[in-house]
Amino acid sequence: MRIALTYENGEVFQHFGRTEQFKIYDVENKEVTASQILPCNGEGHGALAGLLKQADVDVLICGGIGMGARMALEEAGISLIPGAEGNADETVRSFLQGTLDFDLDAMCDHHGHEHGCHEEDHECQGGCCH
Repeated sequence: MRIALTYENGEVFQHFGRTEQFKIYDVENKEVTASQILPCNGEGHGALAGLLKQADVDVLICGGIGMGARMALEEAGISLIPGAEGNADETVRSFLQGTLDFDLDAMCDHHGHEHGCHEEDHECQGGCCH
């Protein structure tokens, strides 16, 4: 199994569509066997699901995520674990142990530009719907 996590400074990054990198974990028998950083290279919102699919990711763990991105991940066959927060490595360990505290309803629903969302986000272009 391959798990991706929105990643910044060792923590779960809280906005899927604005993440600059993912941490990818290779897992066998509920143990992490390897990990690597996958840069997004300027890809954003809708393109991120394709990037994860190309990386053979099975599960995405993230903070907030919009409906457009949820649908793109579903179409890509990637399971979603939203509403996670905290240390990235500990989050993955908790997920593998079945003890991860997450929120299936976690959405990116910011309003205005003070949160870094763009006007095109208002049309649900992927990670941030309004």
